[in-house]
Amino acid sequence: MKGFVRICQLSLLTLLFLWIAPTCFISTVPLGKIGVRSSNASGVLAADLEPGWTLNMAGIHTLTLLPSHYLFLDYGSEDGQGLQIRTRDNNNVFVDVSVPYRIKPGEAHQIMMAGNHVESTNGQYRFQRLAQETTVSVLREGLANLTSSDFYHADTRLKVAGETLARLNQELAPLHLEAQAVLVRAVTFREEYEKQLQQIQLNEQNKLLDGARERVAKQQQELDNYELGTNALANARQQDWIKRQADLERAYQVGFVDTKGDSTPGSARRALKALSDEERAKLREEVGKVLDIDAPEAIADGYLLGIKNIEAETLEYRQRVNAEADGVSQRLAAEGAAEVAAVQGEFESKINTLLGSPSGRAYVAYKSAENVRFAETLTFQSTDGIPAVLRLRDFALRFMGGG
Repeated sequence: MKGFVRICQLSLLTLLFLWIAPTCFISTVPLGKIGVRSSNASGVLAADLEPGWTLNMAGIHTLTLLPSHYLFLDYGSEDGQGLQIRTRDNNNVFVDVSVPYRIKPGEAHQIMMAGNHVESTNGQYRFQRLAQETTVSVLREGLANLTSSDFYHADTRLKVAGETLARLNQELAPLHLEAQAVLVRAVTFREEYEKQLQQIQLNEQNKLLDGARERVAKQQQELDNYELGTNALANARQQDWIKRQADLERAYQVGFVDTKGDSTPGSARRALKALSDEERAKLREEVGKVLDIDAPEAIADGYLLGIKNIEAETLEYRQRVNAEADGVSQRLAAEGAAEVAAVQGEFESKINTLLGSPSGRAYVAYKSAENVRFAETLTFQSTDGIPAVLRLRDFALRFMGGG
């Protein structure tokens, strides 16, 4: 039982030690802060402490926290008036400017060694006051190199701001601080000079506008000249193509054979056949130049004669052949009609001869008797007492043409 009580006492003492020890030996450097540790024995530690846990023994060490983020010096903000600068041409100007700065990485302990870490009653460190005094001095000296008109020239203003930033960092280096930029946000002149400056700026803008208009006019003139030249060249090319097209059309339609005024169908072909081999070869060379054909041997007679001459020959040949065919057709039709009439006449003559014979007359009587119709009721009105219908022989003789 005594052993169990002893174990519980040791456990409670251990827990109490673990709960109190961090507050006595360990401290935390928060984000956005730089820790600087000093000792009563060895003085300030020559190193900056990053955010996190660090050794801090109560009664021996002292941990000082300095800001690691950028601090701002604002002149001309809502809380204060702009920084007054006397320009190179002796004109007072109020400049709204901001300067972000910070403690140089790894040099916070040197600020503490110099004693600039002391915090005043208004919550401002001593190095902040020194930075403000140095910045005001450098800004007034650097921006004073600008004239009144230089403030609205962006390139000149940015150049001087860059030079001022370099000079400012040189002055802040002994304080272990560095500035990121010199941001000129606004420039305000006296009211009477503002009006003059606005007029000057307007004149400058008008001058730039006139220069831009002049350049636009020159470019427009060049564009118009180029467009006119292009249109002229296009028209010339178009006329050349129209001429070449007309020449090709004429060449393909009319041909190249000189008919010497003979316009009858087939005159071009007759004139072509009359040419010698040398004259025909020379003619093919000329045709190849006109039609842009490199191989003269590929030029057939059709290229030399032309479409219209070939069409005229074709039309003349068709009309001539059709006329000859029509004559032969009419002659053969007449001969056939004559032969048919002769055969028809001979046939009818033989038919008449056959019908005039006794057997023919009997055949005619037989065919005629088929058309004879007697009444349904026979009456006997004959004087000799024999009905006429019973006299078949007389009927047959009469049909046969007898008495």
